[in-house]
Amino acid sequence: MDQERAGGEPPVLEARALTKRYGGFRAVREVSFSIRPGELLGVVGPNGAGKSTIVRMLTGLAEPTSGSVLFRGEPISSHLEAYKRSLGYVPETPDLYGFLTGWEYLEMVATLRGLERHRFRRKAERMLDGLTLFPHRHNPIAGYSKGMRQRIVVISALLDDPALLILDEPFSGLDVTSALVLRRLIGMLAGAGKAILFSSPVLEQVDQLCSHLLLLKRGATVASGTMEEMRAGSAGRAGELSLETRVMQLTEQVDAGEVAKNLLDAAMAPSR
Repeated sequence: MDQERAGGEPPVLEARALTKRYGGFRAVREVSFSIRPGELLGVVGPNGAGKSTIVRMLTGLAEPTSGSVLFRGEPISSHLEAYKRSLGYVPETPDLYGFLTGWEYLEMVATLRGLERHRFRRKAERMLDGLTLFPHRHNPIAGYSKGMRQRIVVISALLDDPALLILDEPFSGLDVTSALVLRRLIGMLAGAGKAILFSSPVLEQVDQLCSHLLLLKRGATVASGTMEEMRAGSAGRAGELSLETRVMQLTEQVDAGEVAKNLLDAAMAPSR
């Protein structure tokens, strides 16, 4: 989407030629993209494609070797604390304080974000109830299951109504019902004008949720565009290919069906 279609406003989030080196190894190579209000960008790629490194740079947890991250047209490095207050982040592996209760953890997040106490209580109670955590709110996080921890992190990311959401495998550990609720919630948040980056290894989730796609391989962009453009294939006919087929073509160059058949033949071969 260009600036004219967005009323001349800069993107909520923009990455410009992001590059990250670790010694002589380039984990990310000149990756660029933007996300505007109401857009949901899916970031996919094989293991080692650079997804986690990009997320770390976008959240201010790692400095780019070169390139820049902009929030509403301004480099995040110039106002990092304000940027983080406008960001809701769900990490791939939540690192929580196990000695706190779920309520105490959310209370700490609200304090750090400057959320008024009465607003915090009202919002936290409703979200804890919606994600079936209200009865467990005073239990120590150390006793929570992985899915319960994930739900607490989702709530903490949404507490202060952020303009930007970065969701790194947010469905990890969730039960079927919670995953369904979260999937619908993410779609509603985009519909309400939130800018969302969604990183997931599950193509079905990306296909169902996202409006745009960034496809990575070995730290570089292989393809990007709207979901319709990504499905179109080289012939340019929208709907010609499934997203799964298109992604496999662009990143793995293998016939998944043929590989699966060979594995099945090997597994079912007579032992003698």
